[in-house]
Amino acid sequence: MEQTLLVKGLQINYKETGEGMPLVLLHGWGSNLQAFTRVQQQFENNFRVIAIDLPGFGASDEPKEVWGVEGYVDFLEEFFRLKGITNPILGGHSHGGRVSILFASRNPVHKLLLIDAAGIKPKRKLKYYFKVYSFKLAKKVLPLLLGKTKGQEMINNYRKTAGSTDYNAASAMMRQIMVKCVNADLKSVMPKIQAPTLLIWGENDTATPLSDGQTMEKLIPNAGLVVLKGVGHFSFIEKLGEFLIILNNFLTPDKKNN
Repeated sequence: MEQTLLVKGLQINYKETGEGMPLVLLHGWGSNLQAFTRVQQQFENNFRVIAIDLPGFGASDEPKEVWGVEGYVDFLEEFFRLKGITNPILGGHSHGGRVSILFASRNPVHKLLLIDAAGIKPKRKLKYYFKVYSFKLAKKVLPLLLGKTKGQEMINNYRKTAGSTDYNAASAMMRQIMVKCVNADLKSVMPKIQAPTLLIWGENDTATPLSDGQTMEKLIPNAGLVVLKGVGHFSFIEKLGEFLIILNNFLTPDKKNN
C-alpha cells in the first residue's frame, strides 16, 4: 500500500514493503514508483523495499523552488532521516540514477545500482530528452500496468501529442528543474563513490547512451557494467527477466535469510 510522508514541506508518496536491509528505488524523469512494481515484488521477501515518487512526479508534491540534483539529494537525505534508513542499497533509473550518484558520493551506501543513469551532461537539447523519456516510458510501462489492449490504445493517443506539446504541458517549475538537472555533470563526484556499484545499461539507449555507462564504469572505483542487448533506455522493463536475474545475483549476499 502506498503511503505519504511530509518531507521538507512536501507531501511525498512512497511504497514500502518487506523486511531486511533497505533497498531504495528511484524512478526516472516523467515516471513514478510504479515503474518498479515488478522489481519490488521480486525482492520484498528478502529486503525492506522502498520505492519513492520523487518530488514533482507521481503523487508527490512539486518542489516549491527550482531544484537541481543537490535539491533532490537534500530531499533524499531528509527522507532517510525521517524513515530511519542508514547505509541502504540504493538503486536509480535515469534521473533517479543521477540523484543516486550524487547521494552516494557523499553518504554511506551499502551498494549502488545505476540503470541507464543520467549524470553526464548531454549534448542534445532539453525538449529531445523530455520527448524520449516520456514516450519511451509510456510505450514500455503502460501495457504492463493497463494490459496490452488498453495500454496500446493509450500509447497511440500519446504518440499524437508527444514532444513539444508534452513539454509545454509540464509546469513551469518542472521545466526549470529539468533544465537545471539535465545540465548537471557529475563526473567529478563519481570517483568519491565507495560502494560496490552495478551499472545495467540498454545497448541501444539513446537518452543516456551506453558510452555514459562506460564512462561511469571507469570513474566509479568499484563498478561493473552489464549491457542488455537489443534494448534501450528502459532496459529494466524491456528485459525484465534478465534484469532480475542480474540484480538477484548482485544482492544475494544481502538477503535477510543469508
